[in-house]
Amino acid sequence: MSSEDSWLHTDIGGSTADSITLRGRDLARDLMGKVSFSELAFLLVVRRLPTAGELGLLDAVLVSLTDHGLTPTVLAARLTHTGAPESLQGAIAAGLLGGGSVYLGPTEDTARFLSDVLAGVPGAPPSDGALEEAASAAVRARIAAGERVPGLGHPIHKVVDPRVPRLYAIAEEGGLLGPHLCLLRAVAEAHAAQTGRRLPVNGAGAAGAALADLGVPPSLARGFALLARTAGLVAHLGEEMEHPLGPRLYAEIDDRVRRAAPPASAD
Repeated sequence: MSSEDSWLHTDIGGSTADSITLRGRDLARDLMGKVSFSELAFLLVVRRLPTAGELGLLDAVLVSLTDHGLTPTVLAARLTHTGAPESLQGAIAAGLLGGGSVYLGPTEDTARFLSDVLAGVPGAPPSDGALEEAASAAVRARIAAGERVPGLGHPIHKVVDPRVPRLYAIAEEGGLLGPHLCLLRAVAEAHAAQTGRRLPVNGAGAAGAALADLGVPPSLARGFALLARTAGLVAHLGEEMEHPLGPRLYAEIDDRVRRAAPPASAD
């Protein structure tokens, strides 16, 4: 490769006529049958294989984000399949495109928020007092700006999101209760103290904090949420093929719209 073409490369993987390499490891010889998909995803992003504890926490995060029922993202996928049953990839893409500030997106939003706050906290690791002070200031600033505090609140789980205590327990058992997870807990306490209203830490937010503590860049945290939700969408689309909801949903909405339409003008 000439020096003028030196930019045209990737360190992630490549292939020759008789081999495929990922992060410097031979795919067939070193990875297939030896590492799990979660380990490979971690290797590709973090550039090293996870420890046993890290793998356990990563798997727990992915499992926690796989499915949450008939959410808007799932409905988008199912209705896309109704209109284009020949395009499985289109239906999956439609479901993933809905991963924003309300569904799935808080994984990244929370990781970014916590990382930004931690950037101004002294100490490595920071003390509990420093985390509480930083959390209080960050929450106060969000409230003053009229902005949502990432990682708090859930449309269904009003008191406790059942995924959250389990994620914290797994992190603690593995010695991986890092500054992002600790700060998120302090943020929840600060928000309750300042507003008089206790919002639960949500699963997506706890997942984002856990991913950040595992070394995943906040800008890629949503990618892991989408990776997990893809499995859920595939399952929903399989169910849609066997027991379609999409056509009936469309018919129901169309019927209601027709019944609710105002009478035509008598002109």
